[in-house]
Amino acid sequence: MTVELDEVRGFLAQHEPFSHLPDEALSALPRQMQIIYVRRGEVIVTRGQINDNLYIIRSGAVDVLAEGDTLIDRRESGRNFGYSSLVSTPESDYTMIAVEDSILLVLPREAFVSLISDHPDTLRFFQSLSRRVAAYAQELNDPGNADTLRTNVSEMIKTGNLVTVEASASIRDAAVRMSESDVSCIVVTPVEEGGEIGILTDRDLRRRVVAESYSTAAAVAEVMTSPVRTINAETLLFEAMLVMSEHGFHHLPVVDGKSQEIIGVLTSSDIMHQLQSDPIYLAADVAGSSRDELRDAYKRAAAVAARFVDRGSSASDVQHLLTGIADAIARRLSELAYEEFGPPPVPFAFVAVGSQARREMGPASDQDNALVLSDSYDEAEHGEYFQKFTEYICTGLADAGQTLCPGDMMASTSEWRMTESEWNKTFHNWITAPESEALLHAQVFFDFRCLFGDEEMAQRVHDNAVVSARGSRRLHAHLAALATRREPPIGFFRGFVVQRSGEYADTLDVKKGGTAAVVQMARLYGILAGSTVVGTQERIEQAAGDSISARGAQDLQRAYDHISNLALRHQAEQVRTGETPNYHIDPSKMSSIDRDALRDSFRIIKSLQAAMASKFPVRSI
Repeated sequence: MTVELDEVRGFLAQHEPFSHLPDEALSALPRQMQIIYVRRGEVIVTRGQINDNLYIIRSGAVDVLAEGDTLIDRRESGRNFGYSSLVSTPESDYTMIAVEDSILLVLPREAFVSLISDHPDTLRFFQSLSRRVAAYAQELNDPGNADTLRTNVSEMIKTGNLVTVEASASIRDAAVRMSESDVSCIVVTPVEEGGEIGILTDRDLRRRVVAESYSTAAAVAEVMTSPVRTINAETLLFEAMLVMSEHGFHHLPVVDGKSQEIIGVLTSSDIMHQLQSDPIYLAADVAGSSRDELRDAYKRAAAVAARFVDRGSSASDVQHLLTGIADAIARRLSELAYEEFGPPPVPFAFVAVGSQARREMGPASDQDNALVLSDSYDEAEHGEYFQKFTEYICTGLADAGQTLCPGDMMASTSEWRMTESEWNKTFHNWITAPESEALLHAQVFFDFRCLFGDEEMAQRVHDNAVVSARGSRRLHAHLAALATRREPPIGFFRGFVVQRSGEYADTLDVKKGGTAAVVQMARLYGILAGSTVVGTQERIEQAAGDSISARGAQDLQRAYDHISNLALRHQAEQVRTGETPNYHIDPSKMSSIDRDALRDSFRIIKSLQAAMASKFPVRSI
């Protein structure tokens, strides 16, 4: 191989999907490619014309334009274009134009077809990219697609898809009824009034009956899922989708708002049918994805979230959306790790902490997670397995766009992999001796939620920590000190106090003395109320009238909402312009209405911090 070909091979080996090709296939590619030079402004592919090449950008940049010359992507070194017309119709749906002088590697159709025939994973990679680009282009030309997410669940469930069977019926009878009605689940009604309603799905039949060689003559009550999570018919499809994503449900019984009787079942296929061309679903649908297909999934979700911000979605909706997708990515990586390394030797729980646990993720969120292990865990015998398992997940999350935690609060670090008893002991130490670094860990780890594995074990650890913390006055004082020291950037006369120098000169950090201060206060309010919920809004709501007045809770929630919305709008704009999202906002670029509302929000936070400081001896700490 010549030096030039060797350089091309080395370049391809650094970029998807070529980096995962076998050595022999990768080495053969450069010989089948041409290298061309295009000047800035030159049209490389024209919409509506046949394209017979895959282009890989060696250097430079190329814009992809859809109908109406709508810009849908700018691609730089290492990225590809032209693949849509190679995996679907030969006519290109897009125009590709160089926006910088560029050097391109060109793979002709014949060689491309041979490549994807020999390597099906490469075909799936390009098909997946093609679907995402098509969905985005369609949304830009028809933004009304996402209005579907604002419809009520009652409008989505199929009429007549509610099939029921009594709990005393046999499993075989239930399966026959499902087959005759062509449904993927059946609602199981109790024999006696007041009994539990259940649900039996195709998956239940496979896993609990066929796989376990269970007798089909047994009562369906023995293998049904009960109790059942239901959703109100007036719930928005957006909310229902998040519930299904969060819990990994594929079927969700729908109840009438008045009678509370089940009137139908919402299925994941119903949602797929309605949203199959909408990028919000494509971004969230990671089930079945390979590790390569998960690459940049969180970044894509952040781009989708930015468009939802533009449409007026609330901060809470967008945060739940991003968290739901991050959860789904983590669960899929956990499943892939399970396939890669085999069944775990002892029970475990992979948990999210921090903003992901609170379901408050934004485009700028990094990853914070930990592992809870059964007390039967033995480091010498099981340590290597869980080291590989957690490294696989955490590096996969980083590849997806959820950056590694700068403080190493991740399950891939041995410090954050402990048994249930060790976690309980650690929390006890943090609570009884809350000093410096221990206090930093304690505050974050009170936000604790299971993503994969033994949910009950993880919940026991969190509940035990809350119970222990409620009676620790010393911990309360320390947490109050942290909350009150995060002062909003507002002066005595209500003027903003901007940063004077450095990278963020003349900007406000709306996280440090804004959202983060509220999160800190809400965490303490929740502990004082003995609440086991982890969301900031939910903590404030449950503490209202207890550790905070009802009026104070309402004001604080309103302030948190406003600052969160400002931060997300700011970050959405940064995502669109290719900047790294942050919380530093220039007040001179805000509208007068937003500036006034931000001042009021900071004032509310500051007054509640003063009330907290008077209640706890924060000055002595």
